[in-house]
Parts: sequence; C-alpha cells; structure tokens
Amino acid sequence: MALIKTENLWKTYDMGTESVHALRAVSLEVERGEFLAIMGPSGSGKSTLMNLIGCLDTPTEGTYLINGRPVSGMNDDELARIRNREIGFVFQTFNLLPRASALHNVELPLIYAGIPAAERKEQAVAALHLVELDDRMDHRPNELSGGQRQRVAIARALVNNPSIVLADEPTGNLDTKTGIEIMAVFEGLHRAGNTIILITHEAEVARHAHRVIHIRDGQIERDERTTRVPAPAARGPAGGWGAGRGERGSWYVPQRAPRQDSRPPPSISGFPDTPRRRRAARRRSRRPWRAPRPPR
Repeated sequence: MALIKTENLWKTYDMGTESVHALRAVSLEVERGEFLAIMGPSGSGKSTLMNLIGCLDTPTEGTYLINGRPVSGMNDDELARIRNREIGFVFQTFNLLPRASALHNVELPLIYAGIPAAERKEQAVAALHLVELDDRMDHRPNELSGGQRQRVAIARALVNNPSIVLADEPTGNLDTKTGIEIMAVFEGLHRAGNTIILITHEAEVARHAHRVIHIRDGQIERDERTTRVPAPAARGPAGGWGAGRGERGSWYVPQRAPRQDSRPPPSISGFPDTPRRRRAARRRSRRPWRAPRPPR
C-alpha cells in the first residue's frame, strides 16, 4: 500500500466572478521510503500541492489517502492530529521561536502531542544529536548560523518520528556550501529509511532526490527517475545507518570527525592572534588621539 495516494485532485479558488484552478486532476502515489522532489516555476501549483500533502489545506475535488486513511473529508481537529503525528515540516524560513532555545523549539511538537516533560526532553536531545547540534542546545535562533537554524528545524521535524518529512525550499535562505551540507543531512535521513518530499525550483537541489515530479499550470508535466548527484561522504556508524525504528524508518546518526588542533599561532606580542584581539586592535587604531590631561 502506498504511503501517499492522490486521485483526481483539484484545488480551485474563487476570485470574484472567476475561478482559478491551482491544481487540475493531479494523481500520484508515493511509496514508503522514497526521496521525492516536486519541481515547478512560480505559479505552477507546487506550493498548493505541498499544502494539500501536508494537510494544511483541503482539496476542492478528489481524494487524498495517507497511510490508507482518507484525508479529504477530515475536519480541522483531525487534520491537526495528522500534521502532528504523521508529517514533519521543514520550512525555508525556519519558523523558530526567537525567544526559545534550540532544545525548546524542538520540543514544541511533543508539547502539542501531550508527551510528559522528561520524555519530551530526552527525545528532543536525541533529535538534536542526530543533526550534530549537541553543543548548541541552549542557544537561541539569533545565536545560530543559518545552517544551524535549519538543522534545528530538521530536528523538530524528526522528533515525533513522522511518516513523512516535508521540506519546502529548505536551502532557499542558505549559501551554496551550507545548502550542500543540509542536503547531505536529508540524504542521510533517506538512507535511514525516512520518506522525504522536497519542494524546490532548483534543479541542482532536485537532483539529490531519486524521483522528480515536474508541475506546470497545475498539472503533472512529467514524472521521472533521476541520475543522482554523489553526496559528500556522510559520517555514520561502522555497521551502517543504524537499526530501523519500525516501519517508519530510523534516524540519521552522524558521528563527529576527530577534532583537529585549530589554535591560532601566537602573535609578535606572544599572545594568540585571535579574531577578537584583531578586532580590538582595529577599534583602538580608529580612536582619535587625545592629549593627556594635565595633573591637578
């Protein structure tokens, strides 16, 4: 049985006297453990399809099944439960609480699920370990880089062990190098058995997936298997990517490389020539000269 199945899916918006068809008779199936990218230009309908797959909206016509359960006719409370238990979201803009630590941001889905505090913290710590943020758990978003914020968002998506990880332009706000690192994390998650659905308009990002669906004018233009880009060597345990965690797959368990000695060489003064000392020296050099005060 397919994990996701849509049949003749339509989404129509009434704009005054006109009807705009954002999706037109979209039918597709996604198997468990697939790495799928949905591509299309602006206005093609890919975001509308993502909203329907993520249970953020309901179709005008057609049927949508997730894990064999019909979603199309569910009310708002039922859709909220599906989003909390079955789908992990990763957004382009991270959507982290600015005043909360990384740990508390990852705990949020578990709070809504009613998980006790001790178990909640344990699961959140484990999820942050998987994305290599053990030493950033107590940092707020403004104390993290863009790549680290996206890793927090990925950990939050994984913490409930969802059936699907749904990522909307996850590298859109990142530089090229950080984007490659984030895609390596997604590839590790896929190798661990997770189902990944990626929404993107970048062909280089889509090539990391095993399957690409191209959407144009609200319809599936083509559905193809890809020649994948070799990912950077991901660091995992010697025995593979870990044991499975039931039929939903297991988590990516990265391991840190041995830390190299990166201490800066001493300066002429004998103190380490650190960036902090260089900044202080520049500030001193920009201060205007002032004559010493005469003694009283």
